[in-house]
Amino acid sequence: MSDDAIQIIARGPRAAAEAAAAALEATPETEALTFSILEEDEDRDVWRIDAFPTLDEEAEAVRAVLAGHPGLRVTTEVLADADWLALALSGLPPVRAGRFFVYGAHDRGLAPASTVNLRIEAGAAFGTGHHGTTVGCLLAFDELLKRRRFPRVLDVGCGTGVLAIAAARTGSAVAVGTDIDRVSVRIANENARLNTADARFVHAFGLDDPHVRVDGPYDLVFANILAPPLVALSQDIKRALRPGGLTILSGLLRTQERRVLAAYTSKGFRLVRRLHRDAWATLVLRRP
Repeated sequence: MSDDAIQIIARGPRAAAEAAAAALEATPETEALTFSILEEDEDRDVWRIDAFPTLDEEAEAVRAVLAGHPGLRVTTEVLADADWLALALSGLPPVRAGRFFVYGAHDRGLAPASTVNLRIEAGAAFGTGHHGTTVGCLLAFDELLKRRRFPRVLDVGCGTGVLAIAAARTGSAVAVGTDIDRVSVRIANENARLNTADARFVHAFGLDDPHVRVDGPYDLVFANILAPPLVALSQDIKRALRPGGLTILSGLLRTQERRVLAAYTSKGFRLVRRLHRDAWATLVLRRP
């Protein structure tokens, strides 16, 4: 790809945007793509997809997928040569999700005294706390905390570490995060130090990794990843949880909810709660 980073933006009605987002998830050439989908104008039914391809081939695949949805208007913007990620984050407002308040360094003066304040610096990792899937996980966790505590927590695909850090900051004695990306693991550990949180993050490709098994079985497992790996990991997540333990699943579109839910109910899991935010779904399930 050229030295210029680009952002591909698609705008259109919800049905077209959700269908395109599902297609981006299902296309092999874009399965590693970083993108988001959100409601831009409720009154006019305008939804927006923001995609950030890193390779020419990936950008071409994104455009090809979006072109298959004629209800969308697609534009491409060249991002500044400066640290465009930091620039983008500087414009993100802090996020309130139940008792949690997620913010970056640019908003450190806005953190209320009455909330669990989580300073999350994204760097090159995914998961600032602004995405609908992360907010959904924090809201689900906040509701669960009203009734019980979770001594041992695992965060699969931790990104910046926000979920495991939230657990550590609310009383979990063990809070472990894993990611297949070494950069994410480094940034998550840095965020743990920023928040004085006793959470540890390890580079691991599966839940059978000894760094993961050593602290199990877990009372709660977060998995905020993508629908296909959520389905593939259903048995592994069951093994990682103690009987009666809970899992919070996200990273899936509403259109993928039935497929993911079926994978877990077939393993004996029971649906406790579902949350919807924009086009995204969060599922809370209990292990048998």
